[in-house]
Amino acid sequence: MSDVSDVTILLERINSGDGQAPDELLPLVYGELRKLAQGYMQNERGDHTLQATALVHEAYIRMVNWETVSWQNRAHFFAVAAQVMRRILVDHAREKKAEKRGYGHKLSLDEAISIPSQEPREIDLIGLDDALNELATFDNQQSKIVELRFFGGLTIEETAHYMEISPATVKREWLIAKAWLFRNLKDG
Repeated sequence: MSDVSDVTILLERINSGDGQAPDELLPLVYGELRKLAQGYMQNERGDHTLQATALVHEAYIRMVNWETVSWQNRAHFFAVAAQVMRRILVDHAREKKAEKRGYGHKLSLDEAISIPSQEPREIDLIGLDDALNELATFDNQQSKIVELRFFGGLTIEETAHYMEISPATVKREWLIAKAWLFRNLKDG
């Protein structure tokens, strides 16, 4: 795991406009970004045209070129990485679906929201993204927690720290959001 203080120092250097900092940051965070990307990709079809390495590189390029982002710390960095990777995969899914009607990225509902059920169900990444966007319209905090936990791979404690709420609140809201998603995706 990356040394948290080194990552934070490099993020501060990026904030201050240091052009060398992104090159120094990549080796420190690459392993964790790759693990995050592999987590996303393990739920994708075997013939998926986007590979974990390409996902990491595309996300990193988008992230370090954001001049308007003021990096706070390591948790903030990985939360943004999760958002960027989600956007890349959803955009990729929408593009492929437009190319070939009915084409979607499938992942098991159980894997997506970690609720045990009698039978694994298949949902598509676009459907999950749409459900999260709907959840955000009436409970942005729950939507953000799902994004950070599922897409970002952050722990309960990291999520709590990033969102500046208690770990107990994260646990409670995580369970409620998963139940809502399960019901919403089941009905959809």
